[in-house]
Formats: sequence, C-alpha cells, structure tokens
Amino acid sequence: MEPAEKLSVTVTPAMARMIREKVEDGSFGSASEVIRAALRAFQREEDEHAERMASIRARVKASLEDTRPGVPLDEAVERIKTRISKLARESDDPASRRHS
Repeated sequence: MEPAEKLSVTVTPAMARMIREKVEDGSFGSASEVIRAALRAFQREEDEHAERMASIRARVKASLEDTRPGVPLDEAVERIKTRISKLARESDDPASRRHS
C-alpha cells in the first residue's frame, strides 16, 4: 500500500453532511474512507468512459477504412421503405402470425 498523503479538501455543506452520515451510520470508519471510496468510484467511471471512447473510436476508424461502396441516400431510403412495407404486410397477414 502506498504511503498516505494528507490533503485538505473543501466540500459543500451537503457533501459534508453526506460524508458525516456515512460515517455515523457505520458504512465507513472515517471521512477519509468515504472520500477514498468516492475517488475509487470516480476512477472506475473514468476508466469505463475511456474504454467506451476507445471502442467508439475503433468503430469509427473501421467504418472510415471500410472499402465497400457507400449506398446513395435515395437508395437507402427506398430500401428502408421497402422493408417497412414488407413488415407491415407480414403483420397484417394472419398466416404469418401463426408462425411467429
């Protein structure tokens, strides 16, 4: 375990109240433990955010490097309309409901 370094931190009255309540209800042994737990949670959140961003960047990079030809907008819209029409017809067809 690393040696501890003493810091002075200013918090809002609401935060101070929450810290005191966590110590008083026995959730933590001291205000320092509450702050350390909060910082660990913050670090986990930061790590998860960094992982999400790395994943998004990788997907964007893969998309930009994709050599497949793009689909023109009007063709994409037509494909979507056709798919929606097909789904609507299938939902109106009693025979298709028996197989779902």
